[in-house]
Amino acid sequence: MFFLKRIMKIKIKYFKPDLQRIEYKENSDWVDLRSSQTIELKAGEFKLIPLGVAMQLPFGFEANFTPRSSTFKNYGILQTNHFSVIDESYCGNNDQWYFPAYATRNTIIHKNDRICQFRINKKQPKLSFEEVDSLDNDDRKGFGSTGIQ
Repeated sequence: MFFLKRIMKIKIKYFKPDLQRIEYKENSDWVDLRSSQTIELKAGEFKLIPLGVAMQLPFGFEANFTPRSSTFKNYGILQTNHFSVIDESYCGNNDQWYFPAYATRNTIIHKNDRICQFRINKKQPKLSFEEVDSLDNDDRKGFGSTGIQ
């Protein structure tokens, strides 16, 4: 069976001409983002690391970004909000994306180093909540109950 893949175009503005351009790699679920400048952080310090881009996302979509799997190992930084959500309304000419970083050790992140990755998802549909006295389902026996293996 043959399916056409719809390619979604995203308008992107780069804040620096020498920032390495974002690439979508075929069959990739996430797209890498880079620091747009060299940043030095001391242990215990927080900084917003500019990613050097602003984007106009398609209507009805949002971007989510997280650190790359090697970010902590390479730089000793943690994303302070753990998971970022950028909605389609954050699309102004100066709405640059930032990575909120907390340093666990002294570190240097160089311009164009890949530090996080993003993907776009459909926004959550409208919801309504119905209050009930019982959910009528079996309990899983507590939070974190599936074990460690």
